[in-house]
Amino acid sequence: MILALLFLIATAEAISPEGARHMQAGVDAHKQGHFDIAISEFRKATETDPTFAQAFLNLGEEYANTGDYRAAIPALKRAVELSPDLDEAHRQLGFVLLTEGFPGEAIPHLERVHALGPLGIAQTETGQYQDAIGNLSTALADKPNDQDLLYYLGRAAGLLSKHAIDTLVTEYPDSARSHQAMAENYFVLRQIPQAENELQQALRERPNMPGLHLELGLVYAKAEDWPKAETEFRAETLLRPGNAEASYRLGSALLQQGKAKEARVELERADNLQPDMPETLYSLGKAASSEGDTAAAEKAWLRVTELEHDTSLAAQAHFGLAGIYRKQGNAEKASAEMAQFRKLQKTGDTKSADDSAPGQR
Repeated sequence: MILALLFLIATAEAISPEGARHMQAGVDAHKQGHFDIAISEFRKATETDPTFAQAFLNLGEEYANTGDYRAAIPALKRAVELSPDLDEAHRQLGFVLLTEGFPGEAIPHLERVHALGPLGIAQTETGQYQDAIGNLSTALADKPNDQDLLYYLGRAAGLLSKHAIDTLVTEYPDSARSHQAMAENYFVLRQIPQAENELQQALRERPNMPGLHLELGLVYAKAEDWPKAETEFRAETLLRPGNAEASYRLGSALLQQGKAKEARVELERADNLQPDMPETLYSLGKAASSEGDTAAAEKAWLRVTELEHDTSLAAQAHFGLAGIYRKQGNAEKASAEMAQFRKLQKTGDTKSADDSAPGQR
């Protein structure tokens, strides 16, 4: 609200003495929390001076202040009609229109005053997703913890993504990318046979398209068909030798089959390509432990506990370290690691690295 300055503004403009008295009475009532009286006084000011835009602005703001947005709209619209350059009237009208479910009408008013957050929300509601993302991102830079901005930025990005995928599938239904997109949807829904079928069709269309073998490998991994997963992950590493995730996934599939030596080679390569990924380090520790290299396993798992603090991955690393120290006869260290393991188990965190989709590591 800008009521504290209204009387000065009012007296600086053409307003009758009676109108000025009602304006001042409205400001005083607002300050005292008597909003019904303030509304009555501002309404009288609009009746006394029907061309005084500020009176309509005050009336509209006071209605909005009491939550009566429907009544605020005509008063604020009248303020804008009387004084098109009155930015505060545009700002308040934009907010109220958006709140009342008229985002399309709100947009020009919010654009005028550069109210980027509400503007981005209105653009999201009207399907202008790209513009919304830009405005919401800028607004979020000033208010990084604003929950509304975070929600609408995520919503706008998600809807833009859905729109793009829908267009892809509609316009190019038999393309490799369409089959890939459908496979990803099926994977999220845990419909493994359908996801496998879509990815196989995509590979028939474009056998060397990056990412397809990786995604098909993830499908087989979800089904715990590790030999097939290994085949697909290996194909991806041949296509993209610089991709750390492909090497990590291949190493994990090998480890699941008890091929610790081969797994360690791939996991070390993944760690060199993208250092300090906790999932890679944890699996690397398992591979080293399986080969009897406790020093390498300890190093890897200690690094996991430095990077992760309250996840199931950290818990498993503490458990592995407890086993190492127990074998070494260091009861104190083993006990401390088991205490950390039990503490993290109680948090109920069951997040698993193996369930993540490509690119989410």
